[in-house]
Amino acid sequence: MKINVTAIALSAMLACSLAQAQATKAPAAAAAPAATKGQVVKMMWIDPLTGLMGPVGTNQLKSVQFLAEKWNASNPAGVKFEVHGTDNKLSPAESLNALKAAIDGGVRYVLQGNGSSVAGALIDAVDKHNARNPGKEVVYLNYAAVDPDFTNSKCNYWHFRFDADTSMKMEAMTTYMKDKPEVKKVYLLNQNYSHGHQVAKYAKETLARKRPDVQVVGEDLHPLAQVRDFAPYIAKIKASGADTVITGNWGSDLSLLIKAANEAGYNGQFFTYYTSVTGTPSALGTGGAGRVFQVGYGHPNMTGTIQKYADEFNGKFKDDLYTLAFHHVFAALSNAMAKAGSTDPVKVAAALEGLKFTSFNGEVEMRKADHQLQQPLYLTVWQKAGGKYTYSPEKTGMTLVPVKEYPSYVSSTPTTCQMKRPG
Repeated sequence: MKINVTAIALSAMLACSLAQAQATKAPAAAAAPAATKGQVVKMMWIDPLTGLMGPVGTNQLKSVQFLAEKWNASNPAGVKFEVHGTDNKLSPAESLNALKAAIDGGVRYVLQGNGSSVAGALIDAVDKHNARNPGKEVVYLNYAAVDPDFTNSKCNYWHFRFDADTSMKMEAMTTYMKDKPEVKKVYLLNQNYSHGHQVAKYAKETLARKRPDVQVVGEDLHPLAQVRDFAPYIAKIKASGADTVITGNWGSDLSLLIKAANEAGYNGQFFTYYTSVTGTPSALGTGGAGRVFQVGYGHPNMTGTIQKYADEFNGKFKDDLYTLAFHHVFAALSNAMAKAGSTDPVKVAAALEGLKFTSFNGEVEMRKADHQLQQPLYLTVWQKAGGKYTYSPEKTGMTLVPVKEYPSYVSSTPTTCQMKRPG
């Protein structure tokens, strides 16, 4: 599958023919409304394709285009999703330039997820554009930027989040940890930007509420996507006597951290958000068996159609389909477009509010109050693949085995959002 980047003129990108749907069908749909059937929905993915986080972005662009093809085969609105990608180099400034170019090229739906610093800039830019350009509104679909502020103090009508936010994941994670007496001393190691700050904040708050006996024996923030050797951080963790590390690190910042821990012989537990993401499974190998946990809205051993997609994706690209929020995006959009009888962003945004739909992890809801998807979460542990759990990320012979599922009402957290709606 061809990956389109900014090196290609945007006008040419948007003129590319639609990819043909694969043999595996998307979820069955009712007859599509005549008003939407056959319409092309142009979408722009804005995230890194170069630098230390480039491998993550490359995987995700392939993933979103692959899943678009599946949904093009069958969806409730009968639309065709056309997804193009641009490299933002993990830069807010580059992202704003990409957003402008996409809008000038007729794009009305924007996808982004890697980096809450980028997400914050896009939320503000989309809001200002829509206020100044009635009739040319854009909807921002956030699939991975999990700063809770985006659906609280900074909530915005045109922003919809399909991942679970930091507070939701921490609520599930610490619900599991509270019943583990072996967790006594915790070290917080996170990236030095809004997401990392929020992970540390909510870890301290929820542990104090659920396990006041647990000591936070150390806390560090490090530059995002710049550290190549985490040995000094692991040395501090070992010296602190921590038996557990909580980290929101992702991409190279998690894989290199795990690599350093294995090399230094650190035997404590890791509670993570992104163990399944590119590079980390290989860094873990067999060294983290039974000690590395992940909290998320899915895992590598889901059942049903999404697992068939994961197997097909792996066979086609020799890579793992782990950003399952894209499935949420296409399910939500196609259902909202069918409900609205339109692909117009104004009508679709209104239809998305409060929308309940069935996705790969059950029935989910786009909460009207703040545009945060409410969904089940899973706590998984790194173990040898086998039995019911045979899918092995990065062919390591290991996998993430589910140990606990938390329904939406357990992982849900309250919102302070005061949504300002247009009109």
